[in-house]
Amino acid sequence: MSIAFVFPGQGAQTIGMGRELAETYPAAKAVFEEVDAALGQNLSQIIWDGDIETLTLTENAQPALMATSMAAFRALEAEGVGIDRAAFVAGHSLGEYAALCAAGSLSITDAAKLLRVRGQAMQAAVPVGEGAMAALLGLSFEQAAKVAEDAAQGEVCQVANENDPAQNVVSGTKAAVERAVDLAKQAGAKRALILPVSAPFHCALMAPAADEMARALDGVDIHAPKVPVVANVLAEGVSEASRIPSLLVEQVTGRVRWRTSVEWMVAQGVTEFWEIGAGKALSGMIRRIHRDATCRTIGMPAEVLAAKES
Repeated sequence: MSIAFVFPGQGAQTIGMGRELAETYPAAKAVFEEVDAALGQNLSQIIWDGDIETLTLTENAQPALMATSMAAFRALEAEGVGIDRAAFVAGHSLGEYAALCAAGSLSITDAAKLLRVRGQAMQAAVPVGEGAMAALLGLSFEQAAKVAEDAAQGEVCQVANENDPAQNVVSGTKAAVERAVDLAKQAGAKRALILPVSAPFHCALMAPAADEMARALDGVDIHAPKVPVVANVLAEGVSEASRIPSLLVEQVTGRVRWRTSVEWMVAQGVTEFWEIGAGKALSGMIRRIHRDATCRTIGMPAEVLAAKES
């Protein structure tokens, strides 16, 4: 049995996430304290007792989800289940930062600071209302890419996420994405809907945010990961510290190749995926990508203990 640890991205956030882990495991509580200190903000209070609108703000959601993932990972470690149990780590978009933390490449403090910059820069890159994203369900990646190309008409419209065999997300200018929704329906999509997001992530419109991330990453102490990190933009494992900054910069404008990342890990012999952190969205995607894969979610103390027993 070969295991991959995977870490969720934006959209998985819920009020109260990670609270039971922090109440049960001192090591998990320490993660939230470290993130609060790094940001100079009581983010924990927003996560546990705030309102969902404030938590969902990109600049809050990104470090909050990383904190919750790392709290769950530290709880696993406290039970004797460490990074050596994983053949690979991977994360969906911002989840890649949690994957890098778990693999020992990034400190939690640096990841929190980088994600705050990333969230603010991605939000600021495009004025509110000028960009959009849409989920296209029931089309293959090739069909979705053709829809995006036809919808662009001189504007930006491209596939931002290839999530599973029949779920792709397009991103770009509002008018182009709206055209893509119409074209997708004509192409036979089961559903095509505009997503409630605050900016058009993972497309060329994010270039100013990519420049900001390049500056933020300059000088950050990055170590070689203890196990290979499957990079979103490559969909294959990376073990060299020197490659990580440029891949994180490229990720801001590049496509999240989740489907092909999972397929690559399966081809390397991975049979079990542990989704560490909030929610279970990745497990659903993974089962649709490879129906024989075993998936386990780890976001509550009982799930940590069940993973230990396994």
